[in-house]
Amino acid sequence: MSSATNGISQFISSHGTSAHELLWSVGMHEADTRKEHEILDLGAYCQLLEAASCKTRNDNFGLHYGRDFTPDRLGLIGEIAVSSPTLADALGNLVKYFPYHQQNTLVALQRRGEFWHLEYRILDGLILQRRQDAELTMGMYLNIVRRVVNANWSPDEVHFEHPRPEKWREHETVFNAPVYFNMKTNALVFREKSINRPACGWENGRMQALCDALMQLTGGTGTLGLNRRVVGEIRAQLPSGYPHIEDVAEALKMTRWTLQRRLAAEGQVFSTLVEETRRRLALLYLGQTHLTINDIASILGYSELSAFSRACVRWFDAAPSKMRAASLAVVAAGRLAPQLN
Repeated sequence: MSSATNGISQFISSHGTSAHELLWSVGMHEADTRKEHEILDLGAYCQLLEAASCKTRNDNFGLHYGRDFTPDRLGLIGEIAVSSPTLADALGNLVKYFPYHQQNTLVALQRRGEFWHLEYRILDGLILQRRQDAELTMGMYLNIVRRVVNANWSPDEVHFEHPRPEKWREHETVFNAPVYFNMKTNALVFREKSINRPACGWENGRMQALCDALMQLTGGTGTLGLNRRVVGEIRAQLPSGYPHIEDVAEALKMTRWTLQRRLAAEGQVFSTLVEETRRRLALLYLGQTHLTINDIASILGYSELSAFSRACVRWFDAAPSKMRAASLAVVAAGRLAPQLN
């Protein structure tokens, strides 16, 4: 929903960058950001945030934009959350209705021991660059909880699926909590006692009307082709090591044999998808100089640096160090984004 870009033109302009030119470069118009109930392409939206981070020279662009993104700017989904009587209801509604606000997205509330995990992840594995979106969305979620409970609420931990950025200490300041990177999903983690806190102010009578309006407006939670879903699960499992087809099939709620058969019907091979996902992520991460080559090997699920080095030679006909130098040269020339996708 276009409400997710509420205020972005002003935020970009505050960095001395032309919002009009930046939006135009990703196929969007400034007028789109002023409409609350328009539909935007999710890939273009993520591309906009990454481009904004690059053009404004603010590596924590999404973190800062999300820090200031209050629920009333989020449109229907924000209103639904803050119209809920308790935090449990607000988060339950967020889980149920956020995928209508942003399709092809997983939102879940998982209980693990004494902690609750409010999880968020884009399901489309072909949307490669998504760090700024993740940090923005976690900031949005934080502000929703603070509006429902109180302005001083903080989670016990925050998780991000992307690698640790260079200025990562600022994340702990924004969330007032320890922050962990290279996790399976993005999440706010908090203790169970917080879940039944009553909302500071709520209007239960409005909630169902708002939910109906959102579902009618978007028409569904979106559908993805099998290839995009599989690549998304492969990426989520890389931090734990090589992603096995059994684990991906289980995440997609099907048997290994069914997944293999369906991939074969589309002319795809699971091991090839793993290889291509690793290759595309390697190209992205080699351009981030604060990550060591050892870091990247671990992030991509390699147990040994030598295995990652051999993979780089296979993919790029160059060792990781040489490929990093080449990637940085491409970044400097402004040509990296087309190659990544």
